[in-house]
Amino acid sequence: MIDNLNFWRITALALADSVNPCAIAILTMVLMTILIQNPEKRKRVLFGGLAFISSVFIGYLFYGTVIIHFFKAFAEVLRENSVIIYRGLAMFAMIIGALNIKDFFIYKKGGIATEMPISMRPKVKKIIKRITSPLGAFITGFLVTIFLLPCTIGPYIIASGLLSTLGFLKALPWLLYYNFLFVLPMLIIVGAIYHGFAKVDEVSGWKERNIRRLHLIAGILLFGVGVALLMGWL
Repeated sequence: MIDNLNFWRITALALADSVNPCAIAILTMVLMTILIQNPEKRKRVLFGGLAFISSVFIGYLFYGTVIIHFFKAFAEVLRENSVIIYRGLAMFAMIIGALNIKDFFIYKKGGIATEMPISMRPKVKKIIKRITSPLGAFITGFLVTIFLLPCTIGPYIIASGLLSTLGFLKALPWLLYYNFLFVLPMLIIVGAIYHGFAKVDEVSGWKERNIRRLHLIAGILLFGVGVALLMGWL
């Protein structure tokens, strides 16, 4: 039987994370790199995109496991101060949500906790430019997840913190569900490009034109989850 509370919590947090411009920007860079090297081989773009997404999924599953075990390591403290920890996670969600909403009204590249820091971007581009095959995209995905953490880890910490009370085995299906929703937009983008519904540069341009709206959507979802947790609605 599905736990409705966890379903709505995890769904909202994962959706907020999935529309983060960071992940979309990096995926389009990966696809563009593969496409430039293989302009007539759309299957190579498909396999490269899926390989990259798979490694991001596995990488984030690993990070979620680490976060849950981190919370479990302080199980006694959490039990004694569960209300404080719970409210702390709620406030954290509201803060990140507010920062994303702020980016809708006052946008600046590399915003704290909302986008990849400007200083990291040249390093990521350098890594991505080395991709020559789907295998390379898979390996690169693991490396790139480290650079994605500053702009995507916030909602994941909140979700993992909430799930930590279940124990790892019971939390695992929820982590898998969270990460599936996280990579779902990337899967849709790869599928659209492979089937000719969109071009890589069109996706990249769409992301740039709508970057403020993406932050607004993520911000509303995160702030809403924070308020719901704080008020005891979730």
